[in-house]
Amino acid sequence: MKPTQTLLIIGATSDIAVSAAHQFASNGYNLQLAARNKDDLDSMITDLKIRHRVNVSAFQLDILDYESFEQFIDSLTPLPDAILCAVGLLGDQEHAQKDIIESAKIMRTNFEGPSLFLNEIANKLEERGTGTIIGISSVAGERGRSSNYIYGSGKAGFTAFLSGLRNRLSKSGINVTTVIPGYVDTRMTQGLNLPLLLTSSPKVLAYKIYRKMGQSVIYCSRRWYVIMLLIKLIPESIFKKLNI
Repeated sequence: MKPTQTLLIIGATSDIAVSAAHQFASNGYNLQLAARNKDDLDSMITDLKIRHRVNVSAFQLDILDYESFEQFIDSLTPLPDAILCAVGLLGDQEHAQKDIIESAKIMRTNFEGPSLFLNEIANKLEERGTGTIIGISSVAGERGRSSNYIYGSGKAGFTAFLSGLRNRLSKSGINVTTVIPGYVDTRMTQGLNLPLLLTSSPKVLAYKIYRKMGQSVIYCSRRWYVIMLLIKLIPESIFKKLNI
């Protein structure tokens, strides 16, 4: 019989995180859920326990409170087999362009906080010699665009961090997976005019994360892999005139 495994989800109240929690729990994973406000997890935890009959525990974690990371990780019993980082903040590009505090919040939430946290827990996994780290990045980090370059720059940094961490841990038995979803119909994208053929659901993305974790990079669909490949091939002299 396969031993029960544990998944830690940080940013556990996001739509993608909720779908991932159900996906992993339905496959027998116990869950450790972390959010900035622990009380926001109460109804989610009740639902998960009733539906899947797994152990679910809640933790409070502010991804920008770096000094709390060591104590938080030490409180995890057991140390999880897999970690899913679903932290993200889209923010308002026009506001952020004129407000340095808002810009810093977006960049730090998407890059600095998640990267520092994953680096800390990676050290623990490396000592143990097993584990999987899954980070949700974005197509916005593949190439800077005028419409979301502050958010995109944070995700670009996070993608680069995950790539470097994967390289570092490749000899230690630790898998690091970068998820690049494309458009996903969530509360964060509510109000945006998303193209139907290029938009996925949190449930579909969660299934792909579960099925393909351990791979280096997961795109939500083959379409997005091709689209981003083409976008990255556009010469800068042309790309900057597109104003997208």
